Amino acid sequence: MSQRITIDHRGNSSSRHPEKVNRPDNPIQRKPSWIRVKAPNHPVYHETRDLMRKANLVTVCEEAACPNIGECWSQRHATMMIMGDICTRACSFCNVTTGLPRALDEDEPRRVADAVSKLGLRHVVITSVDRDDLEDGGARHFAHVIRAIRQQSPDTTIEILTPDFLRKPGALEVVVEAKPDVFNHNIETIPRLYPTIRPGARYYQSVRLLDDAKKIDPSLFTKSGLMLGLGEEKMEVWQVMDDFRIADVDFLTLGQYLQPSIKHAAVSKFVTPEEFDDYAVAARSKGFLQVSASPLTRSSYHADSDFAQLKATRNNRLKELL
Repeated sequence: MSQRITIDHRGNSSSRHPEKVNRPDNPIQRKPSWIRVKAPNHPVYHETRDLMRKANLVTVCEEAACPNIGECWSQRHATMMIMGDICTRACSFCNVTTGLPRALDEDEPRRVADAVSKLGLRHVVITSVDRDDLEDGGARHFAHVIRAIRQQSPDTTIEILTPDFLRKPGALEVVVEAKPDVFNHNIETIPRLYPTIRPGARYYQSVRLLDDAKKIDPSLFTKSGLMLGLGEEKMEVWQVMDDFRIADVDFLTLGQYLQPSIKHAAVSKFVTPEEFDDYAVAARSKGFLQVSASPLTRSSYHADSDFAQLKATRNNRLKELL
């Protein structure tokens, strides 16, 4: 992996986020007590990190500076990020490097499958950078990774967290036909904030992607999530929930946005655990099969146990209909 210079707390220039260098500084606020986590020091954490290094794999846990990395890696849970570590988008919340990606690594599916096997994962989450430079947005590469994991670890369930495949006709079909167990695509924020928070994406394209995935394969579990604390209003979050239910999304995640640097979007509010609980109650009342809502919730946080609960809830609802 190439060496990168990051923006430090003084706002020095950076090759990691060149598009953000000239933005005004947004001072990073002190995190409340419910957000702070301990530095990772468990021996299994180091084993997981070493395995990722030896396999030359990228993880979103590191690239996105996830606060749960210590807990997850200590349980041998790592979310692998395929197709490189350079994204073609420049979202103002994201810590992944922006730029022109390198060519796809055709050996990556085998290495990912090998790592999944060595970690002994019951459930794995595979995500990626946006690859607007590719004709299919990386859809075929996702399919190759899914099939490689199936071959080496047939009992492992697979959750994918994909880009929006904006202006990539046929890409979604390629991914869904590879038969992942969960199709996840994050909305990230409410429509009003898209021009500043997710300028390269389109809200209704993302909702349509989730809707179309379920129409292609009705047995597929679909999942999406939002970050809170970016300036959204409660009614706007409820409206997104309603849009999700119209698209028959099964699983909703809600977590606190954390600002990676002074050049990223500012945190407008630290949402309290009690407010997250209220959002979870509202979401369950709207009919989601599964809801995960807490300050530290992320897309792949506790994904294995959540998937087991997701299946159980669907089965119970089907029994109630008989």
